Order: sequence, then structure tokens, then C-alpha cells
Amino acid sequence: MRIVAQRVSKASVTIGGYKKAEIDCGMMILLGIEESDNEEDVEWLCRKLSKMRIFADDNDAMNLDIEQVGGSFLVVSQFTLHAMTKKGNRPSFIKAARPEHAIPLYEMFLRRLREISGSDVQSGSFGAMMEVSLTNDGPVTIIMDSKIKE
Repeated sequence: MRIVAQRVSKASVTIGGYKKAEIDCGMMILLGIEESDNEEDVEWLCRKLSKMRIFADDNDAMNLDIEQVGGSFLVVSQFTLHAMTKKGNRPSFIKAARPEHAIPLYEMFLRRLREISGSDVQSGSFGAMMEVSLTNDGPVTIIMDSKIKE
């Protein structure tokens, strides 16, 4: 699994003109799932995200996690995070998981993130054409990959 995590002051997802999800302070998570991903990848990422200290304390140092600031998560499936661009000009998405594999892991990720973090977790809709809007706070943007544990 590959994610892009952004600290946000606000974020939302709109589908077909309808606002599906919206958060204030928290993290916007773009989540890419590949065919080789499994429950261990879900667990590792959810635990890391839940305790990631990227929010400012009283001294403006990044020492607080999402629970400590009362923040929320907004998770959006993003198969394009697994784009392969080595050949030609059209990205290949062959490593991205097919829906029959990805949807159960996406749903597990949402459930485990709620359970582990104790925070509100909002989401987009898997496979939908979405408009994502956010205000990146900092900016703070972190890329993580469960296969290389970074």
C-alpha cells in the first residue's frame, strides 16, 4: 500500500455535485492498493498514521498526533499512486489492485483506522470520479509505502 498523507486545516470530497465527506483539522489520506497488499499492510499503515506526530504543540514543534488535536481523517482511494512511468508517456497501472481485491482492503483500512486511532474517519467512494479539495497546513505532506516501510 502506498499513501500520501497531508496535514490539512480542511478537506472535502464531492461526487456528482454532492459533498460526500468533509473534515476540518486532520489528515487527508490518498490510498493506493496494489495486488500484493494484504492485512499486514493495512495494520502497519493504520498504526503508523494513528500515532504520527505531525501536528504542532504549543511551541510549534510537530509533537502531537491526530487524537491529541481532536483531528479527523479523510481517506480517498487513489489507484494512480501505483502508476509506472518508465516506458512511454502513458502511465501503466498494472500494479494497482483490481476492485475485487482492493475494495475489501479499502474497507478494512477504514475500519482499522477508526479502531486504532479512535478518530473520526471520513471517506470518498471507491472507484468514483471525485473532486477532492483541501487546504494543506504547513505544508506537511508525507509519502509512505508499506512494502518498504517508509
